[in-house]
Amino acid sequence: MQTPHILILGGTTEARRLAAALAERPGVRVTTSLAGRVSRPGAVDGEVRVGGFGGVEGLAAWLGEQRVTALVDATHPFAAGITANAAEAAALTGVPLTVLRRPGWQPVPGDRWHPVDSLDAAARALPPLGRRVFLTTGRLGLAAFAHLTDTHFVMRSVEPPEPPLPPRLDVLLARGPFTVADETALLREHRIDVLVTKDSGGEATAAKLTAARELGLPVVVVRRPPLPDSVTPVPDTAGVLERLGLSPR
Repeated sequence: MQTPHILILGGTTEARRLAAALAERPGVRVTTSLAGRVSRPGAVDGEVRVGGFGGVEGLAAWLGEQRVTALVDATHPFAAGITANAAEAAALTGVPLTVLRRPGWQPVPGDRWHPVDSLDAAARALPPLGRRVFLTTGRLGLAAFAHLTDTHFVMRSVEPPEPPLPPRLDVLLARGPFTVADETALLREHRIDVLVTKDSGGEATAAKLTAARELGLPVVVVRRPPLPDSVTPVPDTAGVLERLGLSPR
C-alpha cells in the first residue's frame, strides 16, 4: 500500500497549522512548498522545499516523481497564479486537489468600505479619500501606487519592499500579529486618513479594520481574485482533513 504523501503549497498560517496536524500522524509524509519570497519564514513541521516548480508542467512532474497522493493549496487568497497552476497540475496527474481558503472579511455597521477589484483600482480610488494612506497590500504590489506623487504612504512589511515605489513612502519593518491598540496607535501617530488592504481574511490581520472603524476612517478593500471553476474551497484544517479522509484529532 502506498504511503500517503501530501504536498502543501504553503506560506500561510493555515498551511503551517495543517502541516503540524498531518505531521503528527504516523505513516503520513507531508511536504510544504514555500515560494521563497520571505528570507526568514516561520517554522514548519514535516519536510520543506523552497522555490517554484516551473509552472504547471514542473509541478505535475514533481507530483509524479515524489509520488504525491494529495495536493493542498493553502497559499494566500491572492496567489491566483499558483492556484491556477495547482488546479491544472492536479487535472493532468489525477492527484486530488483541496484548496484551503480562510473566509474573507465581511463589513459590519460602522465600516466605511470602498471595494475594488485590483491594486490599480485602489490607487484610482485614493485621491478623493485622503492624502495619508496606511498601505497594507504587501511589499510586492507597490508599483500600482508609484505614480501618486501627492499622497504620503505608510506601509508595514517583514522585509523591505522593492522598487518602483511611491516617492513619499515610510516603511515600517515589523512582524505581526498586531492588536487593535497597536493599530489605533499607528493610525493616530502617522495621521492616517485612509486604509488600503486586500481581503486576506482571518483574525491575524483584522485588527486594522477594527481600528479604522473606531476612528471613522475609510477603507479601500481589494476583492479576492476568483478561484478556478473546478475548485470548491474548504475554510479550515478540519475541512482539509475531511477531504483527505482523515478524521480530526
